[in-house]
Amino acid sequence: MAKKILIADDDAGIVKMLALRLKASGYEVIAALDSLQAMSMAQKENPDLIILDIIMPAGGGDAIYENLQNSVKTLVTPVIFISSLPSDKVKEILSRIGAENFIPKPFDPEEVVNKVKSLIG
Repeated sequence: MAKKILIADDDAGIVKMLALRLKASGYEVIAALDSLQAMSMAQKENPDLIILDIIMPAGGGDAIYENLQNSVKTLVTPVIFISSLPSDKVKEILSRIGAENFIPKPFDPEEVVNKVKSLIG
């Protein structure tokens, strides 16, 4: 059974590009285009990993992450943050919420696939 990845980003182009690349690598992919969808799908679909944009409509990725950490269902789900924010701002946010996996935009899709493989195989 393929491992399931939730991509949560408000940029549909990024979602489509990542989904195509991850599917080609054998993963099942689901997508959310805003924070509300992301939380709902994380709870309903129980993904093996979440790729999460920091800046999104209806609440940021940092708030989603904190909610994920407060849910028994998603507490141990690995999260890879992606963002085009300046690196110092990203480091501040990730430090505040206790997260560590980050890939800056723009990125090489292969870099994301390699990070996914290192976290969930």
